[in-house]
Amino acid sequence: MKKTNRRKKAVLLAAAMALVFAGIYACGILIPEQGVAGSFLNAKLPPCIEHPFGTDALGRDLLLRTLKGLSLSITIGLAASAISAIIALLVGIAAATGSKGADSLINWLIDLVMGVPHTILIILISFALGRGLKGLLAGIAATHWCSLARLIRGEVLQLRSQPYVAVSRKLGKSSAWILTHHLLPHLVPQFLVGLVLMFPHAILHEAAISFLGFGLAPEQPAIGIILAESMRYLSTGMWWMAMLPGLTLALLVLQIDKLGECLGMILDPYSAQE
Repeated sequence: MKKTNRRKKAVLLAAAMALVFAGIYACGILIPEQGVAGSFLNAKLPPCIEHPFGTDALGRDLLLRTLKGLSLSITIGLAASAISAIIALLVGIAAATGSKGADSLINWLIDLVMGVPHTILIILISFALGRGLKGLLAGIAATHWCSLARLIRGEVLQLRSQPYVAVSRKLGKSSAWILTHHLLPHLVPQFLVGLVLMFPHAILHEAAISFLGFGLAPEQPAIGIILAESMRYLSTGMWWMAMLPGLTLALLVLQIDKLGECLGMILDPYSAQE
C-alpha cells in the first residue's frame, strides 16, 4: 500500500509540474510585443511591485522578457528533443536489428559524437548552417540522441532473445510485424522518458549557445541573450538583470528533470510491484 501511494504521488506531482510548465509557456506566448517594449523612463529599475524582476538598460520589463524567452526556449527545446529522440529510436533499432557491420558503424558514430563536447559541436553545426534558429535547432538535434540510441539498442537486443519473439518467427511472422507488435510497444516508455530527460539539456544548450552569440538573433527575447546583455551591468551592482532570469531558467530545468523522473516511475511496470 505504501508503494502504491508513492506511485500515485508521482502521478500527481507530474501532473502539477506539467500544469506549471504549460502555464509558463502559455504566458510567454500570450504576452504581446508591446508588453516587452522599451521605455527609457523605466530603464535599470530594481525589482519592485510594478516590475518584479526589474527592468533592463532599455526599460523593458525583465519578467515579461523572461517569460517570452522561456516560451521560445521551450519551443526550440521540445522540437530539438523530439527530432533527436526519433533519430535515437531509428538508429538504436537499426543497430540492434542490422548486420554486425552496421552495428559497428553506428557504435563508432555514437562514440565519435559523444567524444566531442556538445557545446563545441553545436557551435560548429550552427555556424555552418548560418546560425539563427535553423542552425541552432539542427545543432541541438544532432548532438543529443547518442545515449538514448544506445539504451534502445540494448533494449532491442534483449527483446529479440525473448521466447515470444522466437515463437513469432516460427509462425512465419515478418520482421516488420515483430517490430510493430513486439518491439515498439516495449520501447515506448524508454522513448518518452528519454525525450523528457533530453528536454532540459536542449534548453540549457540553447541558452548557452545564444549567450555566446552563435544562436538566436540579438533582437529575440531568448534567455541566453538576456543573460549576455546583463553581463556589462553586473559590475555596477545591477544583479537582478542576470540573477532573476538565470534562476528562473534553472528552476524550470530542474522541474522538467523531476518531471522526467516521475514519468519514468509511472511508466516502469516494476514500480507497481515494489
